[in-house]
Amino acid sequence: TVTGRENLPEPPFVMIANHCSHLDALTLSAVLRGEAARRAHALAAGDTFFTSTLSSVFAAYAVNALPVWRKRTRSGELATLREKLVDDRLVYILFPEGTRARDGVMAAFQPGIGVLVAGTTVPVVPCYLDGCHTAWPAHRRWPRPSRVRLSIGAPIHCDDLPAGRTGWEAAARRCEAAVRALMC
Repeated sequence: TVTGRENLPEPPFVMIANHCSHLDALTLSAVLRGEAARRAHALAAGDTFFTSTLSSVFAAYAVNALPVWRKRTRSGELATLREKLVDDRLVYILFPEGTRARDGVMAAFQPGIGVLVAGTTVPVVPCYLDGCHTAWPAHRRWPRPSRVRLSIGAPIHCDDLPAGRTGWEAAARRCEAAVRALMC
């Protein structure tokens, strides 16, 4: 079930959600249409999805994934992602928690989302996924049938925040609050 599809703007934008399953990126990308679908890239953990040829092909084909290497990504690489987002009018799908919640409970957001959007006019679309953890928790090898609910909230903006550590952290808090507000 999808609610709030009307909240999806024209590119560029960043789509964020809680993260507890490998179904999450597939679910978010499935609701995109037209130009947004053609310009969408999931930012995926390089150490999970880009460690073998088979997993790399799957990630690139299934959700047009771009690798982000946890603990190894340099600031210049994030600056390039930010520049491409704006200049090429892309859509990024990302999960600011940084990893899947093993217990299905949303964790605090990391400041990486702020690096991409603080000080820009790029809207951030908060989303909340319910049911993906039941369908495919981290400890299961394969998914099982389950109902999934996706709530898409109104876009938020971070153009009033400075592009620096303080702004990045404030953007993460703002984004986390917007996703938590959709949990009801």
